[in-house]
Amino acid sequence: MQADKLSTPGTIGNLTIRNRIVMAPMISNLCNPDGSTNENHIAYLEERAKGGAGLIITEYTYINDLNARGSRNQLGLHNEEFIPKLRRLTERIHSHGTPVFTQLVHAGGKALQEGNREKPKAPSAVEYMGTTPAEMTAEDIDSVISDFVRAARVAVRSNFDGIELHGAHGYLIQEFLSPALNRREDRYGGTFEGRMRFAQEIIDAIRSEVDTNMGIRLSLYEDDADGYGPDYGLRIAETLRSVDYVHFSAGRFAPPGSSISFYGGKTHIADRLPRKPAVKTIVVGSVTDAEDARRVLEKADFVAAGRALLADPYFPVKLTQGDSSPRPCIRCNQACRDVTMGEVRCTVNPSTGLEAVEKPVERFGGELTVVGAGVKGLEAATYAAKAGMKVTVYDVRDDIGGQLLDITDESKKREFERLIDYYREALNRLHVTIRLGVRYAGEGLYCLPDRTYPSIPDGESLYIDSNIYQHHDELLSIAKRKKIVVSERSLSSLDRARAAAFRQAALSLGVKFTSEPERKPDISVHERRQYDIRAAMVSGRDSARRYIEDRRQSHL
Repeated sequence: MQADKLSTPGTIGNLTIRNRIVMAPMISNLCNPDGSTNENHIAYLEERAKGGAGLIITEYTYINDLNARGSRNQLGLHNEEFIPKLRRLTERIHSHGTPVFTQLVHAGGKALQEGNREKPKAPSAVEYMGTTPAEMTAEDIDSVISDFVRAARVAVRSNFDGIELHGAHGYLIQEFLSPALNRREDRYGGTFEGRMRFAQEIIDAIRSEVDTNMGIRLSLYEDDADGYGPDYGLRIAETLRSVDYVHFSAGRFAPPGSSISFYGGKTHIADRLPRKPAVKTIVVGSVTDAEDARRVLEKADFVAAGRALLADPYFPVKLTQGDSSPRPCIRCNQACRDVTMGEVRCTVNPSTGLEAVEKPVERFGGELTVVGAGVKGLEAATYAAKAGMKVTVYDVRDDIGGQLLDITDESKKREFERLIDYYREALNRLHVTIRLGVRYAGEGLYCLPDRTYPSIPDGESLYIDSNIYQHHDELLSIAKRKKIVVSERSLSSLDRARAAAFRQAALSLGVKFTSEPERKPDISVHERRQYDIRAAMVSGRDSARRYIEDRRQSHL
Protein backbone atom coordinates (compact mmCIF):
# COMPACT_ATOMS: atom_id res chain seq x y z
CA MET A 1 0.00 0.00 0.00
CA GLN A 2 1.27 3.44 -0.89
CA ALA A 3 1.96 5.73 2.06
CA ASP A 4 -0.07 8.51 0.46
CA LYS A 5 -3.26 6.47 0.01
CA LEU A 6 -4.99 8.54 2.69
CA SER A 7 -4.95 11.56 0.40
CA THR A 8 -5.71 9.67 -2.81
CA PRO A 9 -9.21 10.32 -4.26
CA GLY A 10 -11.65 7.43 -4.39
CA THR A 11 -15.12 6.82 -5.80
CA ILE A 12 -18.47 5.82 -4.35
CA GLY A 13 -21.22 5.44 -6.93
CA ASN A 14 -21.06 8.50 -9.16
CA LEU A 15 -19.06 10.56 -6.63
CA THR A 16 -15.37 11.28 -6.48
CA ILE A 17 -14.28 11.50 -2.83
CA ARG A 18 -11.23 13.76 -2.39
CA ASN A 19 -9.53 11.53 0.18
CA ARG A 20 -10.08 8.23 1.95
CA ILE A 21 -11.25 9.61 5.33
CA VAL A 22 -14.98 9.43 6.10
CA MET A 23 -16.66 11.06 9.09
CA ALA A 24 -18.50 8.19 10.71
CA PRO A 25 -22.15 8.61 11.71
CA MET A 26 -22.41 9.37 15.44
CA ILE A 27 -25.37 10.24 17.64
CA SER A 28 -25.29 13.98 18.32
CA ASN A 29 -28.71 14.79 19.88
CA LEU A 30 -28.24 18.32 18.50
CA CYS A 31 -31.46 18.42 16.46
CA ASN A 32 -34.86 19.69 17.54
CA PRO A 33 -37.30 17.47 19.45
CA ASP A 34 -39.39 17.00 16.29
CA GLY A 35 -36.39 15.69 14.33
CA SER A 36 -35.67 18.82 12.30
CA THR A 37 -32.17 20.23 12.00
CA ASN A 38 -31.00 23.59 13.38
CA GLU A 39 -28.00 25.90 13.41
CA ASN A 40 -26.20 24.03 16.20
CA HIS A 41 -26.43 20.77 14.27
CA ILE A 42 -25.45 22.34 10.95
CA ALA A 43 -22.46 24.19 12.43
CA TYR A 44 -21.23 20.98 14.10
CA LEU A 45 -21.24 19.07 10.80
CA GLU A 46 -19.95 22.01 8.78
CA GLU A 47 -16.88 22.29 11.01
CA ARG A 48 -15.94 18.71 10.05
CA ALA A 49 -16.40 19.60 6.38
CA LYS A 50 -14.03 22.54 6.89
CA GLY A 51 -11.66 20.05 8.47
CA GLY A 52 -11.24 18.13 5.24
CA ALA A 53 -13.37 15.00 5.61
CA GLY A 54 -13.67 13.29 2.24
CA LEU A 55 -17.27 12.29 3.01
CA ILE A 56 -19.58 13.07 5.91
CA ILE A 57 -22.31 10.63 6.98
CA THR A 58 -24.91 12.12 9.30
CA GLU A 59 -25.89 10.39 12.51
CA TYR A 60 -28.60 7.77 12.27
CA THR A 61 -31.78 9.41 11.00
CA TYR A 62 -35.19 7.99 11.79
CA ILE A 63 -37.63 7.18 9.00
CA ASN A 64 -41.01 7.52 10.76
CA ASP A 65 -42.40 9.17 13.87
CA LEU A 66 -44.40 6.09 14.79
CA ASN A 67 -41.87 3.64 16.23
CA ALA A 68 -38.52 4.20 14.47
CA ARG A 69 -36.87 6.76 16.72
CA GLY A 70 -33.87 5.65 18.77
CA SER A 71 -32.82 8.68 20.82
CA ARG A 72 -33.83 12.16 21.95
CA ASN A 73 -33.31 15.08 19.56
CA GLN A 74 -32.42 12.62 16.80
CA LEU A 75 -32.36 13.80 13.18
CA GLY A 76 -35.46 12.72 11.24
CA LEU A 77 -36.28 12.39 7.53
CA HIS A 78 -39.92 11.47 7.95
CA ASN A 79 -41.38 14.89 7.14
CA GLU A 80 -41.16 16.82 3.87
CA GLU A 81 -41.51 20.07 5.83
CA PHE A 82 -37.93 19.50 7.01
CA ILE A 83 -36.53 19.78 3.46
CA PRO A 84 -35.74 23.55 3.42
CA LYS A 85 -33.64 23.35 6.57
CA LEU A 86 -32.05 20.08 5.42
CA ARG A 87 -31.08 21.86 2.21
CA ARG A 88 -29.35 24.47 4.34
CA LEU A 89 -27.39 21.66 5.98
CA THR A 90 -26.30 20.07 2.70
CA GLU A 91 -25.57 23.48 1.15
CA ARG A 92 -23.23 24.43 3.99
CA ILE A 93 -21.36 21.14 3.83
CA HIS A 94 -21.13 21.25 0.03
CA SER A 95 -19.65 24.77 0.21
CA HIS A 96 -16.47 23.18 1.53
CA GLY A 97 -16.22 20.61 -1.25
CA THR A 98 -17.52 17.73 0.86
CA PRO A 99 -20.30 15.34 -0.15
CA VAL A 100 -22.73 14.26 2.57
CA PHE A 101 -24.81 11.12 2.98
CA THR A 102 -27.59 10.62 5.49
CA GLN A 103 -27.90 7.37 7.40
CA LEU A 104 -31.45 5.99 7.53
CA VAL A 105 -32.54 3.90 10.49
CA HIS A 106 -35.46 2.19 12.10
CA ALA A 107 -34.48 1.43 15.69
CA GLY A 108 -36.74 -1.65 15.87
CA GLY A 109 -36.59 -3.37 19.25
CA LYS A 110 -34.18 -0.68 20.50
CA ALA A 111 -36.60 2.17 19.78
CA LEU A 112 -36.92 4.81 22.47
CA GLN A 113 -39.85 3.74 24.62
CA GLU A 114 -41.02 7.27 25.48
CA GLY A 115 -40.02 8.89 22.19
CA ASN A 116 -42.42 7.14 19.83
CA ARG A 117 -46.18 7.00 19.41
CA GLU A 118 -46.15 3.18 19.40
CA LYS A 119 -44.27 0.60 21.41
CA PRO A 120 -41.16 -0.98 19.83
CA LYS A 121 -41.52 -3.76 17.28
CA ALA A 122 -38.93 -6.24 16.06
CA PRO A 123 -38.64 -9.33 13.85
CA SER A 124 -39.28 -11.57 16.87
CA ALA A 125 -40.55 -11.04 20.40
CA VAL A 126 -37.25 -11.74 22.16
CA GLU A 127 -35.61 -9.81 24.98
CA TYR A 128 -33.91 -6.54 24.09
CA MET A 129 -31.80 -5.37 27.04
CA GLY A 130 -34.61 -5.77 29.55
CA THR A 131 -37.65 -5.23 27.31
CA THR A 132 -39.52 -7.45 24.87
CA PRO A 133 -40.85 -5.77 21.71
CA ALA A 134 -43.84 -6.99 19.75
CA GLU A 135 -43.23 -9.20 16.73
CA MET A 136 -43.75 -7.45 13.40
CA THR A 137 -46.52 -8.60 11.11
CA ALA A 138 -46.18 -8.82 7.34
CA GLU A 139 -48.12 -5.55 7.15
CA ASP A 140 -45.65 -3.92 9.55
CA ILE A 141 -42.76 -5.01 7.34
CA ASP A 142 -44.39 -3.59 4.20
CA SER A 143 -45.08 -0.32 6.00
CA VAL A 144 -41.49 0.05 7.19
CA ILE A 145 -40.13 -0.62 3.70
CA SER A 146 -42.39 2.17 2.43
CA ASP A 147 -41.08 4.44 5.19
CA PHE A 148 -37.51 3.82 4.06
CA VAL A 149 -38.47 4.73 0.50
CA ARG A 150 -40.23 7.91 1.61
CA ALA A 151 -37.22 8.94 3.72
CA ALA A 152 -34.91 8.28 0.76
CA ARG A 153 -37.06 10.62 -1.36
CA VAL A 154 -36.78 13.32 1.30
CA ALA A 155 -33.00 12.80 1.35
CA VAL A 156 -32.68 13.24 -2.39
CA ARG A 157 -34.93 16.32 -2.42
CA SER A 158 -32.80 17.71 0.42
CA ASN A 159 -29.73 17.39 -1.82
CA PHE A 160 -27.95 14.67 0.11
CA ASP A 161 -25.43 12.96 -2.16
CA GLY A 162 -26.44 9.50 -1.02
CA ILE A 163 -27.96 7.42 1.74
CA GLU A 164 -26.60 4.78 4.04
CA LEU A 165 -28.90 2.16 5.53
CA HIS A 166 -28.15 1.38 9.17
CA GLY A 167 -27.90 -2.39 9.36
CA ALA A 168 -25.69 -2.59 12.45
CA HIS A 169 -25.68 -2.13 16.24
CA GLY A 170 -28.85 -4.09 16.94
CA TYR A 171 -31.24 -1.83 15.01
CA LEU A 172 -34.05 -3.18 12.87
CA ILE A 173 -32.19 -4.23 9.72
CA GLN A 174 -29.56 -6.05 11.76
CA GLU A 175 -32.30 -7.57 13.89
CA PHE A 176 -33.52 -9.34 10.76
CA LEU A 177 -29.95 -10.33 9.78
CA SER A 178 -28.99 -11.68 13.20
CA PRO A 179 -29.77 -15.39 13.85
CA ALA A 180 -30.05 -14.66 17.58
CA LEU A 181 -32.74 -12.00 17.12
CA ASN A 182 -34.62 -13.30 14.10
CA ARG A 183 -36.60 -16.37 15.13
CA ARG A 184 -39.20 -16.02 12.38
CA GLU A 185 -40.31 -19.03 10.36
CA ASP A 186 -41.90 -17.12 7.47
CA ARG A 187 -40.13 -15.81 4.35
CA TYR A 188 -38.20 -13.24 6.45
CA GLY A 189 -36.46 -15.81 8.65
CA GLY A 190 -35.52 -19.45 9.10
CA THR A 191 -32.57 -19.48 6.68
CA PHE A 192 -29.73 -17.16 5.70
CA GLU A 193 -31.65 -16.19 2.58
CA GLY A 194 -34.76 -15.48 4.64
CA ARG A 195 -32.88 -13.29 7.09
CA MET A 196 -31.37 -11.36 4.16
CA ARG A 197 -34.74 -10.68 2.54
CA PHE A 198 -35.79 -7.60 4.56
CA ALA A 199 -32.56 -5.68 3.88
CA GLN A 200 -32.59 -6.63 0.20
CA GLU A 201 -36.22 -5.61 -0.25
CA ILE A 202 -35.48 -2.19 1.26
CA ILE A 203 -32.54 -1.75 -1.12
CA ASP A 204 -34.59 -2.89 -4.13
CA ALA A 205 -37.56 -0.68 -3.21
CA ILE A 206 -35.37 2.40 -2.90
CA ARG A 207 -33.52 1.61 -6.14
CA SER A 208 -36.81 1.24 -7.99
CA GLU A 209 -38.02 4.72 -7.04
CA VAL A 210 -35.00 6.86 -6.12
CA ASP A 211 -31.83 7.58 -8.08
CA THR A 212 -29.08 8.04 -5.51
CA ASN A 213 -25.86 6.57 -4.21
CA MET A 214 -26.50 3.97 -1.53
CA GLY A 215 -24.52 1.95 0.97
CA ILE A 216 -25.26 -0.05 4.08
CA ARG A 217 -23.61 -0.17 7.48
CA LEU A 218 -23.22 -3.67 8.88
CA SER A 219 -21.85 -5.18 12.04
CA LEU A 220 -18.99 -7.38 10.90
CA TYR A 221 -19.55 -9.40 14.08
CA GLU A 222 -21.60 -9.32 17.28
CA ASP A 223 -19.89 -9.19 20.68
CA ASP A 224 -22.74 -11.02 22.42
CA ALA A 225 -22.19 -14.59 23.62
CA ASP A 226 -24.69 -15.87 21.02
CA GLY A 227 -23.56 -13.42 18.36
CA TYR A 228 -22.40 -14.18 14.85
CA GLY A 229 -18.74 -13.91 13.78
CA PRO A 230 -16.80 -12.08 11.05
CA ASP A 231 -17.29 -14.79 8.42
CA TYR A 232 -21.06 -14.39 8.70
CA GLY A 233 -20.80 -10.58 8.54
CA LEU A 234 -18.59 -10.79 5.47
CA ARG A 235 -21.04 -13.21 3.85
CA ILE A 236 -23.87 -10.69 4.35
CA ALA A 237 -21.79 -7.95 2.75
CA GLU A 238 -20.91 -9.99 -0.30
CA THR A 239 -24.45 -11.33 -0.76
CA LEU A 240 -26.35 -8.03 -0.79
CA ARG A 241 -27.03 -6.69 -4.28
CA SER A 242 -27.27 -3.15 -5.66
CA VAL A 243 -25.29 -1.30 -2.98
CA ASP A 244 -22.38 0.99 -3.79
CA TYR A 245 -20.48 0.13 -0.63
CA VAL A 246 -20.60 -1.68 2.69
CA HIS A 247 -19.58 0.14 5.88
CA PHE A 248 -18.33 -2.27 8.54
CA SER A 249 -18.81 -1.50 12.21
CA ALA A 250 -19.35 -4.06 14.99
CA GLY A 251 -21.62 -5.06 17.83
CA ARG A 252 -25.23 -5.72 18.76
CA PHE A 253 -26.02 -5.16 22.45
CA ALA A 254 -22.92 -6.30 24.35
CA PRO A 255 -19.89 -4.01 24.58
CA PRO A 256 -17.48 -2.96 23.26
CA GLY A 257 -18.98 -2.68 19.76
CA SER A 258 -17.37 0.02 17.63
CA SER A 259 -16.39 2.51 20.36
CA ILE A 260 -13.84 0.43 22.22
CA SER A 261 -12.16 2.20 25.14
CA PHE A 262 -8.44 2.52 25.87
CA TYR A 263 -8.57 -0.92 27.49
CA GLY A 264 -8.87 -2.52 24.04
CA GLY A 265 -6.73 -2.46 20.92
CA LYS A 266 -7.15 0.01 18.10
CA THR A 267 -8.42 -0.84 14.59
CA HIS A 268 -10.13 -3.78 16.27
CA ILE A 269 -12.76 -4.20 13.54
CA ALA A 270 -10.34 -4.12 10.64
CA ASP A 271 -8.15 -6.59 12.49
CA ARG A 272 -11.02 -9.12 12.56
CA LEU A 273 -11.94 -8.65 8.90
CA PRO A 274 -10.86 -11.96 7.33
CA ARG A 275 -9.77 -10.36 4.04
CA LYS A 276 -10.44 -7.46 1.71
CA PRO A 277 -14.11 -7.87 0.73
CA ALA A 278 -15.27 -8.30 -2.85
CA VAL A 279 -17.29 -5.09 -2.54
CA LYS A 280 -16.30 -1.47 -1.97
CA THR A 281 -15.76 -1.12 1.76
CA ILE A 282 -15.56 1.49 4.53
CA VAL A 283 -14.27 0.29 7.91
CA VAL A 284 -14.57 2.13 11.23
CA GLY A 285 -13.24 1.35 14.71
CA SER A 286 -10.80 3.15 17.04
CA VAL A 287 -8.91 5.02 14.34
CA THR A 288 -7.08 7.86 16.10
CA ASP A 289 -3.95 8.54 14.04
CA ALA A 290 -2.44 8.15 10.57
CA GLU A 291 -0.92 4.75 11.35
CA ASP A 292 -4.35 3.42 12.34
CA ALA A 293 -5.93 4.81 9.18
CA ARG A 294 -3.32 3.31 6.90
CA ARG A 295 -3.67 -0.07 8.62
CA VAL A 296 -7.41 -0.06 7.92
CA LEU A 297 -6.82 0.86 4.28
CA GLU A 298 -4.88 -2.37 3.80
CA LYS A 299 -8.26 -4.14 3.86
CA ALA A 300 -10.72 -1.37 2.94
CA ASP A 301 -11.25 1.32 0.34
CA PHE A 302 -12.11 4.03 2.88
CA VAL A 303 -11.49 4.50 6.59
CA ALA A 304 -14.18 5.98 8.85
CA ALA A 305 -13.19 7.99 11.91
CA GLY A 306 -15.68 8.94 14.60
CA ARG A 307 -14.33 10.01 17.97
CA ALA A 308 -11.15 11.34 16.32
CA LEU A 309 -13.26 13.98 14.51
CA LEU A 310 -14.93 14.95 17.76
CA ALA A 311 -11.51 15.50 19.31
CA ASP A 312 -10.25 17.45 16.29
CA PRO A 313 -12.56 18.46 13.41
CA TYR A 314 -9.42 19.01 11.30
CA PHE A 315 -8.21 15.45 11.81
CA PRO A 316 -8.64 14.60 8.08
CA VAL A 317 -6.75 17.58 6.67
CA LYS A 318 -3.98 17.16 9.23
CA LEU A 319 -3.52 13.50 8.33
CA THR A 320 -3.68 14.00 4.58
CA GLN A 321 -1.19 16.89 4.76
CA GLY A 322 1.23 14.97 6.98
CA ASP A 323 0.58 16.92 10.19
CA SER A 324 1.33 14.61 13.11
CA SER A 325 -0.32 16.76 15.77
CA PRO A 326 -4.12 16.61 15.74
CA ARG A 327 -5.74 17.03 19.13
CA PRO A 328 -5.90 13.33 20.06
CA CYS A 329 -8.88 11.19 20.92
CA ILE A 330 -7.83 9.39 24.11
CA ARG A 331 -10.63 6.79 23.83
CA CYS A 332 -11.94 7.61 27.31
CA ASN A 333 -15.62 7.26 26.25
CA GLN A 334 -16.61 9.95 28.73
CA ALA A 335 -18.25 13.01 27.16
CA CYS A 336 -18.82 11.44 23.73
CA ARG A 337 -20.82 8.53 25.13
CA ASP A 338 -23.06 10.60 27.37
CA VAL A 339 -25.79 10.72 24.74
CA THR A 340 -28.69 9.13 26.60
CA MET A 341 -29.75 12.56 27.82
CA GLY A 342 -27.00 14.90 26.61
CA GLU A 343 -25.79 16.46 23.39
CA VAL A 344 -22.55 15.41 21.72
CA ARG A 345 -19.44 16.57 23.56
CA CYS A 346 -15.77 15.57 23.71
CA THR A 347 -13.55 15.30 26.78
CA VAL A 348 -10.50 16.76 25.02
CA ASN A 349 -12.30 19.34 22.85
CA PRO A 350 -14.56 21.79 24.73
CA SER A 351 -15.83 23.23 21.42
CA THR A 352 -17.48 20.03 20.17
CA GLY A 353 -21.26 20.47 19.89
CA LEU A 354 -20.95 24.20 20.60
CA GLU A 355 -19.61 25.34 17.23
CA ALA A 356 -22.55 27.69 16.62
CA VAL A 357 -21.94 29.64 19.82
CA GLU A 358 -18.17 29.34 20.23
CA LYS A 359 -16.52 32.75 20.04
CA PRO A 360 -13.31 33.02 17.99
CA VAL A 361 -10.08 33.85 19.77
CA GLU A 362 -9.60 37.63 19.58
CA ARG A 363 -6.09 38.97 19.02
CA PHE A 364 -4.38 40.61 21.98
CA GLY A 365 -0.70 41.44 22.53
CA GLY A 366 1.39 41.60 25.64
CA GLU A 367 2.88 38.98 27.92
CA LEU A 368 1.31 36.38 30.19
CA THR A 369 2.72 34.16 32.89
CA VAL A 370 0.72 30.97 33.49
CA VAL A 371 1.37 29.16 36.76
CA GLY A 372 0.61 25.44 36.50
CA ALA A 373 1.33 23.05 33.64
CA GLY A 374 -1.61 20.75 34.22
CA VAL A 375 -4.42 20.53 31.71
CA LYS A 376 -5.99 23.79 32.91
CA GLY A 377 -2.75 25.74 32.59
CA LEU A 378 -1.80 24.16 29.26
CA GLU A 379 -5.17 25.01 27.74
CA ALA A 380 -4.97 28.58 29.10
CA ALA A 381 -1.47 28.98 27.66
CA THR A 382 -2.55 27.62 24.27
CA TYR A 383 -5.54 29.96 24.15
CA ALA A 384 -3.50 33.02 25.11
CA ALA A 385 -0.73 32.20 22.64
CA LYS A 386 -3.28 31.86 19.83
CA ALA A 387 -4.52 35.31 20.82
CA GLY A 388 -1.05 36.66 20.14
CA MET A 389 0.36 36.88 23.65
CA LYS A 390 3.91 35.96 24.59
CA VAL A 391 3.35 33.21 27.15
CA THR A 392 5.57 31.62 29.79
CA VAL A 393 4.40 28.60 31.79
CA TYR A 394 5.84 27.64 35.19
CA ASP A 395 5.42 24.39 37.09
CA VAL A 396 7.16 22.82 40.08
CA ARG A 397 7.18 19.43 38.39
CA ASP A 398 9.83 18.32 35.95
CA ASP A 399 7.35 17.75 33.12
CA ILE A 400 4.07 19.15 31.84
CA GLY A 401 0.81 17.28 32.40
CA GLY A 402 -0.05 17.89 36.05
CA GLN A 403 -2.30 15.15 37.44
CA LEU A 404 -2.11 13.19 34.18
CA LEU A 405 1.44 12.30 35.21
CA ASP A 406 0.08 10.48 38.27
CA ILE A 407 -1.90 7.91 36.27
CA THR A 408 -0.71 4.37 36.97
CA ASP A 409 -3.25 2.38 34.93
CA GLU A 410 -1.05 1.40 31.98
CA SER A 411 -3.93 1.27 29.49
CA LYS A 412 -5.12 4.73 30.44
CA LYS A 413 -1.61 6.15 30.75
CA ARG A 414 -0.69 5.05 27.22
CA GLU A 415 -3.57 7.03 25.67
CA PHE A 416 -3.53 10.02 28.01
CA GLU A 417 0.19 10.59 27.39
CA ARG A 418 -0.78 11.39 23.80
CA LEU A 419 -2.63 14.43 25.11
CA ILE A 420 0.51 15.59 26.93
CA ASP A 421 2.51 15.09 23.73
CA TYR A 422 -0.09 17.15 21.85
CA TYR A 423 0.29 20.06 24.24
CA ARG A 424 4.08 19.79 24.08
CA GLU A 425 3.99 20.12 20.27
CA ALA A 426 1.32 22.83 20.29
CA LEU A 427 3.16 24.99 22.83
CA ASN A 428 6.40 24.60 20.92
CA ARG A 429 4.67 25.61 17.69
CA LEU A 430 3.15 28.65 19.43
CA HIS A 431 6.57 29.61 20.87
CA VAL A 432 5.43 29.27 24.49
CA THR A 433 8.28 29.21 27.00
CA ILE A 434 8.15 26.38 29.57
CA ARG A 435 9.93 26.69 32.93
CA LEU A 436 9.84 23.39 34.81
CA GLY A 437 11.06 22.50 38.28
CA VAL A 438 10.46 26.10 39.36
CA ARG A 439 8.21 27.29 42.19
CA TYR A 440 6.95 30.62 40.85
CA ALA A 441 5.31 33.07 43.27
CA GLY A 442 5.01 36.28 41.26
CA GLU A 443 2.16 37.86 39.34
CA GLY A 444 0.41 35.82 36.69
CA LEU A 445 -2.56 33.66 35.84
CA TYR A 446 -2.65 30.85 38.39
CA CYS A 447 -4.11 27.71 36.84
CA LEU A 448 -4.14 25.14 39.60
CA PRO A 449 -6.93 22.51 39.56
CA ASP A 450 -10.34 23.85 40.59
CA ARG A 451 -11.09 20.58 42.37
CA THR A 452 -8.92 17.82 43.77
CA TYR A 453 -9.99 14.49 45.22
CA PRO A 454 -8.49 12.68 48.21
CA SER A 455 -6.47 9.58 47.46
CA ILE A 456 -7.77 6.18 48.54
CA PRO A 457 -6.70 5.75 52.18
CA ASP A 458 -4.27 3.11 53.35
CA GLY A 459 -5.58 -0.15 54.82
CA GLU A 460 -5.13 -3.90 54.69
CA SER A 461 -8.51 -4.45 53.04
CA LEU A 462 -10.52 -1.67 51.45
CA TYR A 463 -14.15 -1.07 50.55
CA ILE A 464 -14.35 1.60 47.83
CA ASP A 465 -17.56 3.39 46.92
CA SER A 466 -16.55 6.02 44.38
CA ASN A 467 -17.32 6.88 40.76
CA ILE A 468 -14.28 9.20 40.52
CA TYR A 469 -11.95 8.35 37.62
CA GLN A 470 -8.88 8.96 39.80
CA HIS A 471 -10.07 6.33 42.26
CA HIS A 472 -10.64 3.79 39.49
CA ASP A 473 -7.02 4.29 38.48
CA GLU A 474 -5.72 4.06 42.05
CA LEU A 475 -7.64 0.94 43.00
CA LEU A 476 -6.19 -1.05 40.10
CA SER A 477 -2.74 -0.24 41.43
CA ILE A 478 -3.62 -0.98 45.06
CA ALA A 479 -5.35 -4.27 44.11
CA LYS A 480 -1.98 -5.72 43.12
CA ARG A 481 -1.04 -5.92 46.82
CA LYS A 482 -4.26 -5.60 48.88
CA LYS A 483 -7.78 -7.00 49.03
CA ILE A 484 -10.34 -4.59 47.59
CA VAL A 485 -14.14 -4.60 47.43
CA VAL A 486 -15.84 -2.10 45.09
CA SER A 487 -19.49 -1.05 45.01
CA GLU A 488 -21.32 -1.63 41.74
CA ARG A 489 -22.41 2.00 41.67
CA SER A 490 -18.77 3.00 41.47
CA LEU A 491 -19.02 2.19 37.74
CA SER A 492 -21.83 4.71 37.19
CA SER A 493 -19.50 7.25 35.58
CA LEU A 494 -18.30 4.80 32.91
CA ASP A 495 -20.01 3.96 29.63
CA ARG A 496 -20.86 0.29 29.07
CA ALA A 497 -17.77 -0.49 26.99
CA ARG A 498 -15.30 1.06 29.41
CA ALA A 499 -17.16 -0.31 32.44
CA ALA A 500 -17.05 -3.87 31.10
CA ALA A 501 -13.34 -3.64 30.33
CA PHE A 502 -12.55 -2.00 33.68
CA ARG A 503 -14.48 -4.69 35.51
CA GLN A 504 -12.53 -7.39 33.69
CA ALA A 505 -9.21 -5.70 34.54
CA ALA A 506 -10.22 -5.37 38.20
CA LEU A 507 -11.49 -8.94 38.49
CA SER A 508 -8.20 -10.22 37.09
CA LEU A 509 -6.51 -8.56 40.07
CA GLY A 510 -8.86 -10.15 42.58
CA VAL A 511 -11.17 -7.17 43.09
CA LYS A 512 -14.68 -8.07 44.27
CA PHE A 513 -17.74 -6.09 43.14
CA THR A 514 -20.81 -5.90 45.35
CA SER A 515 -24.29 -4.39 45.17
CA GLU A 516 -24.85 -4.71 48.91
CA PRO A 517 -22.65 -2.66 51.25
CA GLU A 518 -20.68 -4.97 53.54
CA ARG A 519 -19.57 -2.18 55.87
CA LYS A 520 -18.91 1.53 55.93
CA PRO A 521 -16.78 2.46 52.89
CA ASP A 522 -13.19 3.52 53.42
CA ILE A 523 -13.86 6.18 50.80
CA SER A 524 -17.20 7.29 49.36
CA VAL A 525 -17.30 10.00 46.68
CA HIS A 526 -19.99 10.30 44.02
CA GLU A 527 -20.35 13.25 41.67
CA ARG A 528 -22.56 13.51 38.61
CA ARG A 529 -20.29 16.21 37.19
CA GLN A 530 -16.83 15.41 38.44
CA TYR A 531 -13.83 17.58 37.70
CA ASP A 532 -12.19 15.89 34.73
CA ILE A 533 -10.05 16.76 31.70
CA ARG A 534 -12.84 18.59 29.91
CA ALA A 535 -13.75 20.62 33.00
CA ALA A 536 -10.09 21.59 33.38
CA MET A 537 -9.88 22.63 29.72
CA VAL A 538 -13.03 24.73 29.94
CA SER A 539 -11.70 26.37 33.10
CA GLY A 540 -8.34 27.09 31.46
CA ARG A 541 -9.90 28.67 28.38
CA ASP A 542 -12.29 30.74 30.48
CA SER A 543 -9.47 31.91 32.74
CA ALA A 544 -7.37 33.05 29.78
CA ARG A 545 -10.37 34.67 28.08
CA ARG A 546 -11.29 36.62 31.24
CA TYR A 547 -7.67 37.65 31.76
CA ILE A 548 -7.45 39.04 28.23
CA GLU A 549 -10.85 40.74 28.45
CA ASP A 550 -9.94 42.42 31.75
CA ARG A 551 -6.78 43.84 30.23
CA ARG A 552 -8.54 44.87 27.06
CA GLN A 553 -11.06 46.80 29.15
CA SER A 554 -8.28 48.45 31.16
CA HIS A 555 -6.78 49.76 27.93
CA LEU A 556 -10.00 51.43 26.76
